[in-house]
Amino acid sequence: MLLNLFKLFLMLLVTPLLFSTCGKRRPPLPPIERVKQRVEINGQQIGDRIDVYWQMPARNAGSGSTLRISRVDIYRLAEKLDDPLSLTEEEFSDRATLIGSLTIQDSDFGLSKKVFSDKLKIAGQAARLRYAVRFANEAGQKAAFSNFFVIEPAANVAISPSDVEASVSQTAVSIAWSAPALNLDGTSPANLIGYNIYRALASGPAVLLNKKPVTSTKFDDETFEFGKTFLYFVRAVSLGRNAESVESFSSETIAISPVDTFKPAPPEAVTIAAAPSEVSIFFAFNLEKDIAGYRVFRSTDPSIPKADWQPLTQDLLDVNTFQDQTVVRGVVYYYFVVAIDTAGNVSEPSEVVSDTAL
Repeated sequence: MLLNLFKLFLMLLVTPLLFSTCGKRRPPLPPIERVKQRVEINGQQIGDRIDVYWQMPARNAGSGSTLRISRVDIYRLAEKLDDPLSLTEEEFSDRATLIGSLTIQDSDFGLSKKVFSDKLKIAGQAARLRYAVRFANEAGQKAAFSNFFVIEPAANVAISPSDVEASVSQTAVSIAWSAPALNLDGTSPANLIGYNIYRALASGPAVLLNKKPVTSTKFDDETFEFGKTFLYFVRAVSLGRNAESVESFSSETIAISPVDTFKPAPPEAVTIAAAPSEVSIFFAFNLEKDIAGYRVFRSTDPSIPKADWQPLTQDLLDVNTFQDQTVVRGVVYYYFVVAIDTAGNVSEPSEVVSDTAL
């Protein structure tokens, strides 16, 4: 009996203590950082080098974390052309050579593109190259390999185009260059299937302008804009292994700042029609894309200089008709029209038309 009472006493004493601790909230634990540790790589041959590139993660892990990336190691394995294409990570790790490392800064993140260039000595070689990269932290601990990028480099890649020049017209920036005569391995004639033309703004990446290789040594860029500075360069395109195209190194880069000093064409198909107290002028819209508007001029004496004719429109017309309602019956009036573009260039006068006010 006494033993049962003692047990009941202990239960009554401990139970409040248990419930007093169960209801307390502990400070939340910080979230575990998840930084992407494996990337997808791709690449291409440019001249006698292989560019391997990948996109960095959005951010790096915090200081002290084992996931914090401090460098990228780049590996290459040279294989025979008839070696099996399939290869495990373990086999690659055993046979591949570390060919370079890139130190990584916090500024390299934000989904930026990183490139590693592998300069080759490929004259007379017929090989297959397999690349992979992997991240490492400050302690040297390495993440998993990326995917494999496999390429069979071509040796007879054309040298760069030369003597690049640019000229400006109303509708295009025309780029011209001289064709290469040799390949990088010293052989001739140049292995050439065409050219790729690139354009960049003063700050920004270069953009390929042509959809397929250009077979002539001239290209008209019709998508340029006046008032901007553009940089142009050209690459020759050679036929590589497995019918793949391979670009040469870039030509010299030329800069050009097109200025619109080109007058629009005079308005055409100008006609006139007189009605009581009104003379109407009609004309065709100009074909230029940068027309800001039109002005109509009038005179009762067609022999005076056109600079002395009376302008009838203070503001530019954005339509192709005008009604002159300031006429006097029985007077012969003469008219011409000019077009003005967005740069302020004024066309020559159109043909003169005339009619007698009714």
